[in-house]
Amino acid sequence: MLQGWVIVLASFAYLGILFAIAYYGDKRADAGTSIINNPTIYALSLAVYATSWTFFGSVGRAAASGIGFLPIYLGPTLMIALWWMVLRKIIRISKANRITSIADFIASRYGKSALLGGLVTIIAVVGIVPYIALQLKAVSASFSVLLHYPDIMTGRIETGPIWSDTTLYIALLLATFTILFGTRHLDVAERHEGMVAAIAFESIVKLVAFLAVGIFVTFGMYDGFGNLFQQAQLVPQLQKLLTVGSDTGSIAFGSWASLILLSMLSLLFLPRQFQIAVIENINESHLNRAIWLLPLYLLIINIFVLPIAFGGIMHFPDGSVDADMFVLALPMQTQQQGLALLVFIGGLSAATGMVIVESIALSTMVCNDLVMPLLLRTASFRRNQYADLSKFLLNIRRGAIVLLMMLGYAYFRLAGEAYALVSIGLISFAAVAQFAPAMLGGIYWKNGTLGGALTGLCAGFLLWLYTLLLPSFAQSGWLPESFIELGPFGIEWLKPRQLFGLTGLDQVSHALFWSLLANLGLYVGVSLTVRQNAVEKAQAILFVDARALGTRVWRGSASVEALSDLLRRFLGAARANELLAQHSRQRDTKNLKMADAELVHFAEIQLAGTIGAASARAMIASVVDEEPLGLEEVMAILNETSQVIAYSRQLEQQSHELEQASTELKAANARLTELDHLKDNFISTITHELRTPLTSIRAFSEILRDNPSLAAAQRSEYLDIVIKESERLTRLINDVLDLAKIGSGSAEWQAVALDLRDVITDSLSTISQLLKENSIHLTLELPSQPAPIVADHDRLMQVMLNLLSNAVKFCDQTQGSIHVSLNTLDAQWQVAVNDNGPGVQEQDQELIFDRFRQGGDTLTGKPQGTGLGLPISREIIHHFGGRLWVQSRPGEGATFTFTLPLAATQET
Repeated sequence: MLQGWVIVLASFAYLGILFAIAYYGDKRADAGTSIINNPTIYALSLAVYATSWTFFGSVGRAAASGIGFLPIYLGPTLMIALWWMVLRKIIRISKANRITSIADFIASRYGKSALLGGLVTIIAVVGIVPYIALQLKAVSASFSVLLHYPDIMTGRIETGPIWSDTTLYIALLLATFTILFGTRHLDVAERHEGMVAAIAFESIVKLVAFLAVGIFVTFGMYDGFGNLFQQAQLVPQLQKLLTVGSDTGSIAFGSWASLILLSMLSLLFLPRQFQIAVIENINESHLNRAIWLLPLYLLIINIFVLPIAFGGIMHFPDGSVDADMFVLALPMQTQQQGLALLVFIGGLSAATGMVIVESIALSTMVCNDLVMPLLLRTASFRRNQYADLSKFLLNIRRGAIVLLMMLGYAYFRLAGEAYALVSIGLISFAAVAQFAPAMLGGIYWKNGTLGGALTGLCAGFLLWLYTLLLPSFAQSGWLPESFIELGPFGIEWLKPRQLFGLTGLDQVSHALFWSLLANLGLYVGVSLTVRQNAVEKAQAILFVDARALGTRVWRGSASVEALSDLLRRFLGAARANELLAQHSRQRDTKNLKMADAELVHFAEIQLAGTIGAASARAMIASVVDEEPLGLEEVMAILNETSQVIAYSRQLEQQSHELEQASTELKAANARLTELDHLKDNFISTITHELRTPLTSIRAFSEILRDNPSLAAAQRSEYLDIVIKESERLTRLINDVLDLAKIGSGSAEWQAVALDLRDVITDSLSTISQLLKENSIHLTLELPSQPAPIVADHDRLMQVMLNLLSNAVKFCDQTQGSIHVSLNTLDAQWQVAVNDNGPGVQEQDQELIFDRFRQGGDTLTGKPQGTGLGLPISREIIHHFGGRLWVQSRPGEGATFTFTLPLAATQET
């Protein structure tokens, strides 16, 4: 039996493991060895997208709408396909500007506006609070269900008084754990390596837990997918769930489109996804693996959603068990307490991962974009009331985490029980979708203005609030039901779910339509009518053209000591001194009294990583004497910078071309060296080959000259030797010239229609006397029908005679035999000349086609010939579209084979 202390102990043990992983990761990072500099860990940490919504809520949605749960996972898959263009650009911009959050990103793009950053933060906090409530609800509900093991709770959980509400203590526990995880360092632009490692581990745990229960239900409670779906077909309610567009089953096609769009935008604009994908990214090349591994993860974790949902409906047909809890209730019903505990841990893992990362991201936004701008307006704060603000800022973030968790708990108490898990999540998705026009327009459209972003976000947020959030309170009883049914003050065209008479859409699609329409319309419309100021124009160019990052649009004077004091105030003395010393070493600017644009920019970027871009700009402005630049001056600076960048690109292109030319030159030089070596070898070889017959001719000629009294028979013998050596010398010279002509392309070819059988028989007739003299038996195998080809008769005769004469040389000395055959193979004619000589060693079968290389060198002693016959023959065959090769086994003869295209047309 699972007692309460066992569940609590297991939960604390699991959280302890997470903390140990995080602690180890931070220690390794401090030692200079990152454990998250790995594309797989990066991809797994991105699976923080799969929260308790996925773990519990997907089954609940599948039980209500069948395959209607799929759009929430199809959308991210489509968005991931665009990551290499969109997310990569966002990462580059964020790293260059030490962006700390999505609010910081949007504020920086539109002139580093503190007002815009604050608005984005408010939208994010209000929009994400329901999502945090979702996690609290899931953990609380699963804990309560498991606490009653082996009984399965029916009906909804009564919250009871606050002091006895388990959810409150879960919220406080998660807040404490998040503080330990994410607020140990002040500079949030530095990575939380331990946290990312723990999130990646959680992704594995929740996947294993969900697969375990899915496998148990599918193959333990049923006999596989086939058996489960066969039984489901017998239940009319389940038949409807498998039909897209059914009124009572799956959601309609229009809702699919809106949910896919909603989930696409959420994967990019949820604060936790931005935190993991952008802020915690170490290397943008890690996207390569995330692009395929994250969709694979989402596919695997959703394989068993329908089986679990169908199994739950068939085992609890009366609807007594909340469908969101089917994942836990099915193992409990079959007394699988170990599996039930694992499922609870998996759900806890899914919830804690989301809460930790989301709270860290939101607390950073609250501190940097809400609290800090307000503090900077107070006189006491500006009078340096605090010498070192690093601990103060950390405490602000810690307090923000507790506040966020309490707001999530408050929403859970007020409205959480009125909605299923997925419905709560969709409210948050619709909220963060409002960032899309300002964010995407900001990185691809230079004309987007601060006014357009402010008006668009305000309109979209208010419509989201009116059409989604307030109805959730009305549905929970905190507002009158007439607000939904009749509209405020009974004005029907203001009904929040049928605004301006728009009907036929579900509440999420309806809210998304109106909010994004107003948001995008005002963003574009106001941007086209309002002119950008100098800072907006500069930031627009820097963000849209990411290559322009690094341009310094600043003019004024500043004291190095004042900037140093400012950095020490917010970063701490040790950290500030280290950064300033490092910057000084890199630029070699020791003993600098007055700061230049580079140092001012460096100080602002460092502060931006701690207090956000807008607050950093305000603090820098408080200690420097800056001369404001007009729009014309800013454009002149940026145009000059653009020219420098263009010139730099030209230099890069020329450098690339020079490198390519250098590589080609090296290759050509290597080729020339090789040719020079071949030339030396050729001259050496040809000199040797020429010297041999010339030496014989000279020697015997001198004998004949010096011995006029030689006998006639001996004189005739010596003259025969001189004649043969002269013929050998002539053949060598002809072969060399022939090979040179073929190699240079100057050889003459007479390609005409031929019968290959005639070439073979003519060659055999020419060499017949040689066959008789050597007592060689010849067998001939020719087809009865013609063998048409287009080639040069004399050249082919040259090939055949070379192959036949080689066969005669190497035939068996006592019982020599040669077999010549002609066959067709794959639209080609194939000629084979086989002898029964000693054969050719395998390692020599290609060497013999090299110039002046003969098989007899290593096999049978030096044979007669130049060693050029086979190379010339191969060149001839190649010219006519065929190939020539040898097949042989030592001691079993050799077969020289060549192919020619059947009636192939060749150019002469």
